[in-house]
Formats: sequence, C-alpha cells, structure tokens
Amino acid sequence: MPRIPPVPVETMTPEQRRVFDDMLVQRKSPPVGPLAVAMHHPRLAETMSAIGLVLRFNSSFEPRLREFAILTVGRHWDSQFEWASHEGEGRKAGLSEDSIAILKSGGNRFAQADEQAIYDYANELLTKHFASDAAYQRVVALFGVAGVVELTGLVGYYCMVSVMLNAAEIEVPPGLPTLPPKA
Repeated sequence: MPRIPPVPVETMTPEQRRVFDDMLVQRKSPPVGPLAVAMHHPRLAETMSAIGLVLRFNSSFEPRLREFAILTVGRHWDSQFEWASHEGEGRKAGLSEDSIAILKSGGNRFAQADEQAIYDYANELLTKHFASDAAYQRVVALFGVAGVVELTGLVGYYCMVSVMLNAAEIEVPPGLPTLPPKA
C-alpha cells in the first residue's frame, strides 16, 4: 500500500480533473507513479508532466542513452518503481544486457564510451553535487553544450521523480524487475 495513494477520480477537484484529462490526451494514459502522486498538487503534476514530455519523448538523446541516464539516476536513489518502469524501456531502446546488469548491481564501468561519459557526469552530480572539468568536457565533446544542458535536466528531473516515488512508497507492480540492495 503506497504511503501517498492516488487521488480517486470521483473526488478530484476541478483543477485536478483538468490536469488528469490533459494527461489522458497528452500521454494517452492516466497519471501513474510520480505523476499520480503529484496529482495531490495539480500544478506540480502539470509541470512535472510537461517537463517529462520534453525530456523523455522529445529528447535529443538517442533512446538508449536517455534510458541509460534515467536508469543511472534510478539506481542512485534505489528507486524500485523507477527501475521497474525503465529497465524494459532501456532494453527496448538497445541498452545492452551488460550495461543493465552493471547499473543494476551498482557497478560503474561500461564498455560504451558514451555510456561511461554519461555515467561519470551524472554520478559526479549525484554524489559530489558538482561535475569535474574532465567529466564535463567528455560530455560536451560527445553531445555539445545543449546536450549537457539536457543531460543535466534529465538527471535533475529523474532525481525528483525517484525521490517522489521513494517518499510515497510506490510499489512495483507484480512481474516487473526490482533492484537488489547495493553491495
């Protein structure tokens, strides 16, 4: 049972119902996970949805790298729901089984140079709260300044998503993958 349950449709305020209906149109589904939690504050839910649409569905990153960044953040926060929602998406996007397994186990060395650069940059932001010049220069060389801005936005957005999911204790639906404890 989640700590913060979804808002039942029949008890929604007019503003909640407007945001809910907009999500049905824009996302083709009702709000789930962090957006279902955020529906308790409809302006937040609306803003989170808009940012998520930009970062997830209109990203300049190829899907494999976008999902890699999302899984990196989800693993950092031990966000079970986030991991469960994106492991399969990463696989569909072409993320290798090795990369998924390394992230899942808490590892930090990846065969693909672009994945390693994203991991190092994101990990430094997550653990040191800053990125070194070396990590920054590697991602700039690969993705340009606009790519670094987007990557930083991905990391920040999925931190918010992961923390929201963890605080609300949103459970992983049966049959989806979960994260083991970090070694």
